[in-house]
Amino acid sequence: MSQSSSDGGERARLGSRLGFLMLAAGCAVGLGNVWRFPYVVGQNGGAAFVLVYLAFLVLLGFPLLTAELALGRASRRGISGAMRALAAARHRRFWSVLGGVIFAGNFLLMIYYTDVAGWLLKYSGDYLRGAGRTDFAALLGDHPTCALHMFLAVALATAICSLGVRNGVERVTKVMMLALLALLGVLAAKALTLPGAEKGLAFYLAPDWSRFAAHPWKAVFDAMGQAFFTLSTGVGCMTIFGSYVGRENSLARESAWIIAIDTFVALLSGLVIFPSCASFSVDVTSGPGLIFIALPNVFEHMAGGRVWGFVFFLFLSLAALTTIVAVFECIIGGLVDELGRTRLRTALAVGLSVAALSLPTVLFEPVLGWEDFIFGQFWLPLGALAICVFVTRRCGWGYGEFSAEASAGAGMRFPAVFRPLMKWLVPALILGTLAAGLAAR
Repeated sequence: MSQSSSDGGERARLGSRLGFLMLAAGCAVGLGNVWRFPYVVGQNGGAAFVLVYLAFLVLLGFPLLTAELALGRASRRGISGAMRALAAARHRRFWSVLGGVIFAGNFLLMIYYTDVAGWLLKYSGDYLRGAGRTDFAALLGDHPTCALHMFLAVALATAICSLGVRNGVERVTKVMMLALLALLGVLAAKALTLPGAEKGLAFYLAPDWSRFAAHPWKAVFDAMGQAFFTLSTGVGCMTIFGSYVGRENSLARESAWIIAIDTFVALLSGLVIFPSCASFSVDVTSGPGLIFIALPNVFEHMAGGRVWGFVFFLFLSLAALTTIVAVFECIIGGLVDELGRTRLRTALAVGLSVAALSLPTVLFEPVLGWEDFIFGQFWLPLGALAICVFVTRRCGWGYGEFSAEASAGAGMRFPAVFRPLMKWLVPALILGTLAAGLAAR
């Protein structure tokens, strides 16, 4: 592969296929796998929910992920530039504007994701220093501390991305992902040896359809929403990574690998969470507080809890940082394409902008919930719907062109069965997710 360019002259290229898979998987693997996945599983019947979730990953995640990668590889640009370059001539302006709206969702994601990453860095540091269990409610009220750790997360991502695609983003993400997988394996091995772990395994691995059937529509739409959330499809993140790879391998095969890595992390995270909760009688349906309140109680009563708490929150911090670096790269790469500025200047501008925009989330607690709702229930599904329409209709790129790009290279071709699914079923499911989000409010 050709040498990467950090300033947008010659198109940046990743150094290896492993680097691409780790970077794309790093974007997908994040707090959705570890923070959101366990409590959503807990609230919806354990393994019964997991099976439905896996089905939606195939129906929704695979085609939409492949579509974003194909847009990038075909155009060699980010989502806005890709839609402008590939759209039918008479609809080009419309798709260019819509691509810009989709792209803006990355900022919305970052201005609350960096806040949560800051909490994780604080927890990691406290366990490392032996400062005792962090009081989550007190932390939320300590605005200077939250802001400081949010700025740290932003600074790390800015520094990594400023080094370039290959020397910074790819190299560092590869190390973080491999460390993340190693830590997850160690945590799972520990959790499975805890007394009473078999109760958590039974809940997680044995489907309880009666519990699922108690609120079937909620469970189904939660599964759909999790499939969107975990892969970050709908904001064009994967488009920029598709623009950095060659045509040696089919994008259908690469998508399958990315989803496999993402799902492996999510499922293995369950092997950490559920046995640990069962062993210490922690309610797995306790919502987001499961990570920041319930599990620290587990570590407090566990032999060597300080060490295991540090390992766990270091793992979570890496999961958050891989996503932040990937989304920063999407923003920076897209802006370099559109504005022609140097990577360093663009990275600094993006870092300062995200830090400034994130402050309201730090200072006013309800803002985080509003942003999470707007992003997860509206921006992601609407962006995914627009991308789906773009790659399947003549007013956009068209299914034939998309399918040929997705299938080009060694490996599996994009399955023909997805043509009617992407034209009709996937949009219907996305609209269903939007309706469920509104009904939930």
